[in-house]
Amino acid sequence: MPEGIKLVSGNAHKRLAESIAAHLGVRLTDTTITRFSDGEIQLQINENVRGSDVFVIQPTCQPVNGNIMELLLMLDALKRASAGRITAVIPYYGYARQDRKVQPRVPISSKLVADLITVAGAHRVLTMDLHAGQIQGFFDIPVDHLYGAPVLYDYINKSGLNHSLVIVSPDAGGVERARNFAKRLKASLAIVDKRRDAPNVSQVMHVVGDVKGRNAVLLDDMIDTAGTITKAAEALKEHGANTVYAACTHAVLSGPAIDRLNASAIDRLIVTDTIPLDSKKEACEKIIVLSVAGLFAEAIKRIHEESSISSLFI
Repeated sequence: MPEGIKLVSGNAHKRLAESIAAHLGVRLTDTTITRFSDGEIQLQINENVRGSDVFVIQPTCQPVNGNIMELLLMLDALKRASAGRITAVIPYYGYARQDRKVQPRVPISSKLVADLITVAGAHRVLTMDLHAGQIQGFFDIPVDHLYGAPVLYDYINKSGLNHSLVIVSPDAGGVERARNFAKRLKASLAIVDKRRDAPNVSQVMHVVGDVKGRNAVLLDDMIDTAGTITKAAEALKEHGANTVYAACTHAVLSGPAIDRLNASAIDRLIVTDTIPLDSKKEACEKIIVLSVAGLFAEAIKRIHEESSISSLFI
């Protein structure tokens, strides 16, 4: 059990926080989070944290704005309580898709969120699979960027899918991620060429690469409305793929995602638990959830002990 370490969790994902705490052999710090009748958040840390190495576990998933505000208030409370070091552990970083100006007069929202987290009192950030790697540079504090790939590797190797395996990128932007994944598993690579006509709406054009008779795994960092991934799966089946799995780190799964998955050609969707699943999502028989609690626990332990965590970045 690490000495001098404190784990604080908001309401966003208590299950993951408790699992991380169990891996570390510590308990979550007693925290009270309530709301006034108008929706304002009232928060109090109920234990002494002066001089402690504190890790605040809070993915900024849906409801995104409420969870970000909870995170900021926890950071501020810990700063004012004289915590020795405060690390914001953000398994899923909301607003990551708004990382640049794509039109005139729009904000760079992910940069603003980074500034808010820094000003609120975080000394460093621990996160996983940022949608855009350059977001690390939006922070003026150290950022440790983990990847969910090792957890996905293990599952695919143990499931027998690595026979006649092809890793497929659902769009051109994910080619590097898919290439690295395929190289690690000694699999071939394919790309689905698509063109997006409007936000959250995509149209699959054709498949680049040989998928006929193979076990295909569509790889992405997140799945939101599942429009892209389900159309890509349909294209792979049309090109002769034997089985089609999809894999991602962040199961956002908003709007019609579950209905689309249930009606799709996807045999299984492999996700991690960086985002909690509601009852409807948990009831979906196609979804397989893998835990990243052990990975985060190891990273937290190494940060606390001031040892290298570079071996976890693969």
